[in-house]
Amino acid sequence: MLTTTVIIPAAGRGHRFGSSGTPKQYQLLRGRPILWHTLRRFQDHPSIQAIIVAIHPDDEDVFNDIAMEFSKVRPAVFGGLARADSVRAALQSLPAATGDELILVHDAVRPWASAGLVDAVVTAARQHGAAIPAVPVTETVKIVEAGVVLESPLRSRLYNAQTPQGFRRGILEQAVALELRTATASAPATDEASLVERAGIAVHIVPGEVGNVKITTAADLPMATDTKPGMDTELRVGTELRVGTGYDVHAFAQGRPLILGGLHIESDIGLAGHSDADVLTHAVIDALLGGGRMGDIGRLFPDTDPAYAGINSLVLLEQVGERLRAQDMEIINVDAVIMAQAPKLASHVDGMCAAMAAVLHLSTRRLSVKATTTEGLGFVGRREGMAAQATALLRVPALSDDL
Repeated sequence: MLTTTVIIPAAGRGHRFGSSGTPKQYQLLRGRPILWHTLRRFQDHPSIQAIIVAIHPDDEDVFNDIAMEFSKVRPAVFGGLARADSVRAALQSLPAATGDELILVHDAVRPWASAGLVDAVVTAARQHGAAIPAVPVTETVKIVEAGVVLESPLRSRLYNAQTPQGFRRGILEQAVALELRTATASAPATDEASLVERAGIAVHIVPGEVGNVKITTAADLPMATDTKPGMDTELRVGTELRVGTGYDVHAFAQGRPLILGGLHIESDIGLAGHSDADVLTHAVIDALLGGGRMGDIGRLFPDTDPAYAGINSLVLLEQVGERLRAQDMEIINVDAVIMAQAPKLASHVDGMCAAMAAVLHLSTRRLSVKATTTEGLGFVGRREGMAAQATALLRVPALSDDL
C-alpha cells in the first residue's frame, strides 16, 4: 500500500524572527497564520494521506484552532528543542508500517511549495529512497573564519536546499535513530537530508522553486503579508496576477426551476440548458478557467455528456476550484453581474455569494454579485432569457515569457 505522510516540525520559538512574542509560524499572512497556509498546501494535494505537526506545548490551543479546518491533520505531538527531536516525536507517533510508506518533512514557515514540486519530490523519493528540492546558488559563496576569507568554493556545485524533503519511512527512521546515538552539539543537523547523508545514504535532488520561500526573519514577511486589512493582492516571489472573464446566456423555458448562483429562485419560469442552466455560476466558471488558462466550461463539461444532464452547477464550480488549487492558483476575487428583466434578484445576491464561496472554500468578501436590468432593451429586455458576466482575479505561478 502506497501512503504518504507529511511531518511538519513547528515547535520552534522563532528567535531569529524577532521579539513579538508570537512564534513566526503563527504570525499572520494575508489574515491567517503562516502555518495555516502551509497546511492548506498538503490538505489540497491528492497524494497526501496524513499530516502530523510537532508543536510546542504552549501552542496547543492556537494550533487546535487552526487544525480543525483540515481533515488530514492528525492530533499534534509535542516536539523538542531541536528540529530532529520534533521529527523523531512525529515518527514515533505513527502506527506500525503497513506497506511502502513515504515521509515528507516540510518547514512550517515555507507556505508556497507548489503541487508540482510535491509531485516531483514524491516521485523521486519513491524511486531513489531520498530526495529533496534544491536551487543552484547564484552568488559567489565565501568560507570565512575570524573575518578572513579562507576559501571560495566552486559555485556550480552549490545548491540551496528546500522542503518538502521526501524519504522512504525506513530510511528516515534509520537516520534519525543513528543521529540520536551519535549527535554532537558542535555539528547539529539542520535538515533531514543531513541526517540521511550521515547515515551513508545518497540523497537525490529535484529542481526547487524560487517562489518556495522560507519565512525566517521579520523582514521576510512584509513582502508577502497584508499591509492593510483586505489588501491581499501583493505579488510574492515567483507569482503573477492574471484576469479571466466569463459570459453566459440562457433562454427561458417553461417547466424548469430557476437556479442562479446555486440558489432556487421563486419564479414561474426557468432557464433552458443541459445542466441546471445556472447562468451566473457558468459565467463565474468561465472567468476562473480563463484566468487559469484551462479552457472553458463547454470543453471541460460538454453538453453532449449525459453525466452532466441536470447537474448542479455548484458541483462543477467546486471541481474548477479544485483544479485551480492543484495548479497552485489562488482566487483573489470574483465580480459578477446578472442581467435579467425579471424576477427581481437584488435580495438574493448575498445568498448567491455565500453558496458559491462555500464550494470554492473562499471568504464571501472575495465574491461580488450584482443584478441589473437592460431597461427593456435586447433579448433580456424582451424577457426571452438571462445573461451573466463575471471577472476573476487569480494569483498564479509566474510563467517565463519564452514558454
